[in-house]
Amino acid sequence: MINSDVVSSKKEEEKKKDSSKIYFFIIAIAALLATNIYFYVKFKTNGEKVYTLTVEKENLQVQIDRIEAELDKIDVENVQLTPEMTLQKEDSRMEIAVLRKKLENKSITPKDIDEAQHKINQLKKQVDTYRVNVQRLIQENQILSKQNINLNESVVEKEKQITSLVTSNSELKEKVATASALKVSSISMNGLEVKKNGKELVEERAKKIDKLKISFTIADNPLAKNGERDIYVRIIDPQGNLVVQDDNIFYVHGEKLQYTFKHNILFTNKGEDYIIYWAAEQGFSKGAYTVLLYEDNAIMGRSTIVLR
Repeated sequence: MINSDVVSSKKEEEKKKDSSKIYFFIIAIAALLATNIYFYVKFKTNGEKVYTLTVEKENLQVQIDRIEAELDKIDVENVQLTPEMTLQKEDSRMEIAVLRKKLENKSITPKDIDEAQHKINQLKKQVDTYRVNVQRLIQENQILSKQNINLNESVVEKEKQITSLVTSNSELKEKVATASALKVSSISMNGLEVKKNGKELVEERAKKIDKLKISFTIADNPLAKNGERDIYVRIIDPQGNLVVQDDNIFYVHGEKLQYTFKHNILFTNKGEDYIIYWAAEQGFSKGAYTVLLYEDNAIMGRSTIVLR
């Protein structure tokens, strides 16, 4: 009887040890799963934040481009502005330059994005007011011109207008230069995988891509001269950083900007299609890549591709 009890006791102890081991493995597996879930959620959240910031920056840049295009359109009217209106225009141009510089900041935060959007909303109202004032001035000039037809002093008024035109001749040249800037009518990007036989295949997976193919068409512009042109390319990576190789600097409206690389083309004013290739030195990452094309002190166009 004693031997039977001892054997039974040992079996119970072994069962308890086996149960303890099972519980230990269950707890260890649960902890490992919880850790994996935590890091997965954290990584995904950070990636979404970076992508959101990039898209928001792109949206703000588009809004700024539209405001600047509106100013350029008004300037082509060649209206002799009042000192107050001239100051208003210069303030708008300066605010645009400040906003562009702020959006190029690599450490921009969601708060900075919100502040920039607020500034852009204010700038839209300011440019709207400026446009209304210009239109009012045009109408006033038209009325004054009609009245001067019946006045004996019309000759004196004409001489004043000629003097004013001579004085503003240099400003008019700058406006014509702005109007003659090249713009793209269409632009797109594709990721390419280069096979061993040299064949290129379109690919969306970042780890498979060897280079980006940037395709664009330049719109006809009767004011633009034919010939060779340098295209400055700026590439923004999925982290929202400008990809810079060497100390590459160019100027846009008097402001220094860095560029990723430049590419020379022959502009024929015939709606030509162009292709530029770019390969990342460290390979490509998942997320959004944005390309911006500049030429002759102005932006030509932009495009974005999302790699998975």
